[in-house]
Amino acid sequence: MTALNLPLYKFSIKSSENKRLIFDQLRKKYVVLTPEEWVRQHFVSYLLSEKKYPAPLIAIEKELKINGLKKRTDILIFNKQGLPDIIVECKAPSVPITQTTFDQIARYNLKLNASFLIVTNGLQHFYCQMDRNNEKYIFLEDIPNYPLVSVQKDK
Repeated sequence: MTALNLPLYKFSIKSSENKRLIFDQLRKKYVVLTPEEWVRQHFVSYLLSEKKYPAPLIAIEKELKINGLKKRTDILIFNKQGLPDIIVECKAPSVPITQTTFDQIARYNLKLNASFLIVTNGLQHFYCQMDRNNEKYIFLEDIPNYPLVSVQKDK
């Protein structure tokens, strides 16, 4: 798999029925190892190991309905009150991050109302905080460590 712009982590990978599988530590099962899953597993490990987010607050492929259509967030992080706080959209490394990607996560956020959005293809990472007062995104250098603290910039 492609080397990513994230720390190196050890994963349990196996083959079954001509498919490569990777162990998902949050879902506690092996899942098909696609390029997008490679990014998702690295980013989850980054959130757990480097940023210290508690595993019980992280959901993988959480289903939501938007205009009657079933959608899934790649990674959804809840706050201690059980409300969505961070949405992460993962793409394969070969998929460029475009406005379409941001539009997708923004649609999810209309439903979830999270404070932070992250878009990554494993090579590029975009972190933004919602500025609801001015109806815009504040782009950040990185996502804050847990416990999450808002990073409002001076106006």
